[in-house]
Amino acid sequence: MNLNLFSAVLAVLLGLSAQNDSLVRHTPERVKTNQPSRLDISARILEANKGINHILVEGDVALSKKRNAMKCWSGYCKWKKSYNGLVEVPYTISDYFYDSEKASIEKAMDTFHQKTCIRFVPYYGQSDYLKIESEMGCWSTVGRDGGEQLVSLSVYGCLDHGIIQHELLHALGFHHEHTRSDRDQYVRINWENVPSVHEFNFHKRDTNNLNTPYDYSSVMHYGRTAFSSTFGADTITPIPDSSVPIGQRDDMSDIDILRINRLYECSKYSKVKY
Repeated sequence: MNLNLFSAVLAVLLGLSAQNDSLVRHTPERVKTNQPSRLDISARILEANKGINHILVEGDVALSKKRNAMKCWSGYCKWKKSYNGLVEVPYTISDYFYDSEKASIEKAMDTFHQKTCIRFVPYYGQSDYLKIESEMGCWSTVGRDGGEQLVSLSVYGCLDHGIIQHELLHALGFHHEHTRSDRDQYVRINWENVPSVHEFNFHKRDTNNLNTPYDYSSVMHYGRTAFSSTFGADTITPIPDSSVPIGQRDDMSDIDILRINRLYECSKYSKVKY
């Protein structure tokens, strides 16, 4: 083979190899994927968010740059209801996600479609929408923030069904259960086990509890040892029965669903009483 021709062919092959390699998503060595998910949702979120530079409250709540506080006034941060009674939440999903990962996100969205009047719909130029990206960690702002609104679901630790629902619930306007205004009747915060730097993560919020009971099984409830200063030491203890399980692993609870329907006045779905 002519030497010049051989060199040209080799250059093309090397170029194609480099191009293909650039399309491969490399997993960082420190991240272990495909491991059993027996930790509760909050523990998995906090693990995924280790080392993140983004300023987060309660481990996964991004502060709004458009609102002065986390509280939503006058329904501003509720998503708007359309003429047909459905609440349409436009979204985009980054092409960084593989098709199977996009399917996991859409499967979590489908639970809202089946049991509430929330409908996550593809973005086609609406003024407000969720931009779902694989940034570092799992996080969202609380409620409709106006305009483009980032929800981070890192492919390295955030694509479990319950975690996706958790972050979408934040985007719909819901806080963590352990920070609701009446929590002291239902849980004890063991401040001695909470490092001072993390105390703000346990401050109560001026929440609208929608006349629903405190929900130990909520997908929004953090686990017993969240932010603990000592491995295995409880920071949150149910009262009066300390043996009550807290820290979801799998799916939205019935009361999570009820709250969505009450907040967004989903009349077709909100007749169930708990």
